[in-house]
Amino acid sequence: MNVTPDSRVGEIAAHHPLATRVFARHGIDFCCGGGVAIADACAKRGLDAVAVLAEIERTIAAPGAGEGDTRWDERPLDELVRHIVDRFHGPLREELPRLESMARKVVRVHGDKDPERLGALLASILDLKSELDEHMRAEEGELFPAILARAAAHAGPAAPLTRFVDDHSRVGVELGRIRELTDDFQAPAGACNTWNALWSGLEALEADLFRHIHLENNILFPRASV
Repeated sequence: MNVTPDSRVGEIAAHHPLATRVFARHGIDFCCGGGVAIADACAKRGLDAVAVLAEIERTIAAPGAGEGDTRWDERPLDELVRHIVDRFHGPLREELPRLESMARKVVRVHGDKDPERLGALLASILDLKSELDEHMRAEEGELFPAILARAAAHAGPAAPLTRFVDDHSRVGVELGRIRELTDDFQAPAGACNTWNALWSGLEALEADLFRHIHLENNILFPRASV
């Protein structure tokens, strides 16, 4: 794929997985916001599009750049679905309760230091967990089996995908809220170990969900719609 200022962020990420590292460094949304041109995404972030494109080209062209970065747009559909479930759904089911537990502890022990913000953060984490739990159940119980069955039968689109794209958009909004409430994951001076671990865990969660949603919005769902 020839990357130009008009190339859509999601397409770049699908064709050049290493480009997601550049997007992550610059805070460019390549999952829910993957449908916009890279030039527009850079303008929104106040970035020099030419410089970002050059950084992407350097990253792609680096020696050994292709090693360990699977082109999921080229792998069998059942392998992609299995990867999403094993690599993202399983770990999420372990990580979300851990983050909830830490958030409750921070609110219980330190809530008096910033009650409004910490209370709102706990509420956002609970909303995100509820949204993702239901979303993953629906994907594994309904959507993914339908995608694979119809793909095997060459029967066209697996199911209406709008519902699941909308779920992703709500997750994106909640992640933005969490980033705002944590001051871009910068813990306050004097924060305890649990507080620091919570901020670090939330930052890692955001990065993982961006990759997760990218695989579905920009690769799985378009392939399921052919």
